[in-house]
Amino acid sequence: MIITKQKPFEEIAEELSGYDRVFLVGCSLCATACKTGGEEEVKAMKEKLEAVGKTVTGTVVLDPVCNLQKSRRDLRKFSQEISQSDAVLCMACGNGLQTLAEILEDLPIFPANDTLFLGEIKRFGVFEERCIQCGKCLLTSGVGLCPISRCPKGMVNGPCGGAKDGFCEANPEMKCIWLEIYEKLKKMGRLDEFRKIIPPLDHSLRVKPGKYSFRRGVVNDVPSKAS
Repeated sequence: MIITKQKPFEEIAEELSGYDRVFLVGCSLCATACKTGGEEEVKAMKEKLEAVGKTVTGTVVLDPVCNLQKSRRDLRKFSQEISQSDAVLCMACGNGLQTLAEILEDLPIFPANDTLFLGEIKRFGVFEERCIQCGKCLLTSGVGLCPISRCPKGMVNGPCGGAKDGFCEANPEMKCIWLEIYEKLKKMGRLDEFRKIIPPLDHSLRVKPGKYSFRRGVVNDVPSKAS
């Protein structure tokens, strides 16, 4: 899930300065779960914008925004409202915003949210990063704990040695992920795999912008080593 947080309303209002007629777009997936762009938040944003003198020409929560072809089709139902708008306020992630920009072309589109990271929902309203999208999942011998995203130093071959009482020196509130990997391997009876050397990361897989086609089997236009 892509984790987002809503910008302060003052910042949004400043972005929309000079744009009086605004169309609002939310997202049914990640932004809804993050409470930054679902039906409830879009309705609240409409009320806030109208309270400061904006005209909200229409609203929609797309399912999801980042599906280019589906969003293109779904937005056709709102073509009249959008044509009457000076700008669009996107209440999805940065990826969704750029999908809208591709569809709506010359219409100004402003973000209502800041995109933070790819993470999991710990509980309602609490999210933690679990993946940095490095392009090569390690997940250390099937234990399901990624040291790249969960170690502040990104250590891939064991702990750095700075942990104190089992907790990270960079974040004392967080248990050392390599200690967790050790304990899980021990519990699984596979502790011998703790010494397995993980080869250096292939940073070419992180060349931006990322591109992948399952029909062509390529990542970033570089032939996939896994295929």
